Amino acid sequence: MKFAQILSALMFMVVVSVSPVLAAKDTVKIGALLAVTGPASFLGAPEARSLEMLVAGINKKGGLKGKQIELIIKDTGASTEKAVSFAKQLIDEEKVLAIIGPSTSGETMGIKKLAEEGKTILLSCAAAEAIVNPVGKYVFKTPQKDSDAVIKILDQIKKMKLTKIGVLSSNSGFGNAGKGQIEKLASGHGLTIVSNEVYDKSANDLTGEVTKVKASGAEAIINWSIEPAQAIIIKNARQIGFTGPIFQSHGFGNIKYVEAAGAAAEGVMFPAGRLLIADVLPKNHPQKTVLVNYKKDYETKFKPDAASTFGGHAYDAMLILQKGIEKANSLDKEAVRTAIEGLQGIVGTGGVFNFSATDHNGLGLDAFEMLTVKNGKFTMLEQKVEKKAAPKKKK
Repeated sequence: MKFAQILSALMFMVVVSVSPVLAAKDTVKIGALLAVTGPASFLGAPEARSLEMLVAGINKKGGLKGKQIELIIKDTGASTEKAVSFAKQLIDEEKVLAIIGPSTSGETMGIKKLAEEGKTILLSCAAAEAIVNPVGKYVFKTPQKDSDAVIKILDQIKKMKLTKIGVLSSNSGFGNAGKGQIEKLASGHGLTIVSNEVYDKSANDLTGEVTKVKASGAEAIINWSIEPAQAIIIKNARQIGFTGPIFQSHGFGNIKYVEAAGAAAEGVMFPAGRLLIADVLPKNHPQKTVLVNYKKDYETKFKPDAASTFGGHAYDAMLILQKGIEKANSLDKEAVRTAIEGLQGIVGTGGVFNFSATDHNGLGLDAFEMLTVKNGKFTMLEQKVEKKAAPKKKK
């Protein structure tokens, strides 16, 4: 067995053993399907750490309804096949109250039907809007809507008085969902898609794709992916001389992408939740306390790993489940599911959640801010305000 395989196996063993062994009657089982290792570990690893941290805190305070949480994390490695197999185990064998995850949209879509059939609450950490549209009775998600992310980007491009866009997207569930939203919404913003390229999510050179986009006359690039290819797109585009603005999806919220792209990342714009700019939010902002505390706790415990929006998605999922249990005053699945559907004003890292029978995401356009990269760091995009002409003096 290769060293990398041994390391991956050891990491999995550590992750699935985070909970103390207690008698079944003393615990409430909560499952998690996360890509702790593999190509989407930048999503799953911080999600797993965030869950471990939050669950440890809840257990220290007495658990849920007097029961300690037994957190069962399954490492899917971003494989839909593994997610399906593990989901069956968690539902049929472990009889979990709820499942948090999966990390990716493709995995979530692969197990959505299983959650519905097993009448098990699923709190996905993936972004594709198709996860909750159409609404499934037992399926919820915590990341913001990809359609809202697209709208934020298109609004910004329109403000910049540009009309021609080149679209790049990975061949993943997330990439395909974002591509569809851009195609659906672009014309309504007065924008024309002049190039539309889909690339392999594991690609390590995308010169050919960005060259086609540049040749099409695109004035701006929108890339939609969550893989490391995000950094490659940026570097390759600048290397071939593309000088227009580059926009990324809300999957860009990890400083490691900026570090990987280097100087080429300067000026890249993307929509994101407020975790990345928590320190500069006004003191009276409703999310300020939650964001600052989560960031501080995470970075203190897992230093040097920096808090990312992805870990926040899992944190929010556990928080929502906890609030649902408190509202239901029960550990009964149906009671908790109904309670979650009625939660209002739950302040999380991704925004303020307001769920309903027709909205199992609970977040709107106001959950996003437009961010940019400046001097290698994330910062809020400064909006240029046009000065009004001074009124003419009456003679």
